[in-house]
Amino acid sequence: MPLSPSRPASKTSTRRRAAHSAGAADERQDHVSRAYHDLHSVIVWGQLPPGSRISERVIAERLGLSRTPVRSALHRLEQEGFVASAGKGRERRLIVAPLTRDDGEEVYFIVGHLEGLAARMAASLPAARRKALAARLRELNRELARESRRREDASRVFDLDLEFHRSYVEGVVGPRLLTLHRAIKPQSERYSRLYVMVLLDELSASVKEHEAIAASIAKGDPDAAQRAAETNWHNAARRLARIIAQHGERGSWTSWDQDVMRTVPAAGARKVRF
Repeated sequence: MPLSPSRPASKTSTRRRAAHSAGAADERQDHVSRAYHDLHSVIVWGQLPPGSRISERVIAERLGLSRTPVRSALHRLEQEGFVASAGKGRERRLIVAPLTRDDGEEVYFIVGHLEGLAARMAASLPAARRKALAARLRELNRELARESRRREDASRVFDLDLEFHRSYVEGVVGPRLLTLHRAIKPQSERYSRLYVMVLLDELSASVKEHEAIAASIAKGDPDAAQRAAETNWHNAARRLARIIAQHGERGSWTSWDQDVMRTVPAAGARKVRF
């Protein structure tokens, strides 16, 4: 007996399946985003110290997720340089990327180049905008100088320095440069946060370099502004390299790391540990 042809699906049922499929895809993406942002946060804030082994199973359990979105999040973090692999074959394991002198210099040079382009664009703004921006930069820099002399709140010093650099990037550059900057800048923050107590001794030099950036933007000199921003970051890379040479690389030892984390609490960070 010949089989009867199957009844074509109604438009309503097709729409329902499509909506269900889209909803499931959105939920999976939400889980990946959640895993990514939680892991990114604890790595940047130093709550997962450099060199720490990462267990996909433990992370999934802590986040209440399956291992599939966690694996996707870790893959993205590895591509971005926050996570690294150690060993080969069956011995391969994931770790929080160590903070090394060579890697730190490379990250600082990249950030310096991007922020140099941003400073160049800021110096090309209409006179009223660039003067208002320069005034804001000088205000932040004065507060940074005051806080560095007090040496009471390292987290405040870090936040002021971060805001100074953000001020001539956010709202100034185009979407491509902004995307690149947001991808790489948190890697420099890992170094700044964990070495902040020692970097305080070097801050007076950075304050002077900040003034050169603000002055160049105020004058509307794109070449000088780009050069000043890049010089600030290149000098910061040399200062960081000298400090790491003195105190050691993170990920190969832990004692000093714990001292810094007790001194500089991750205020506002979510207390997630894996």
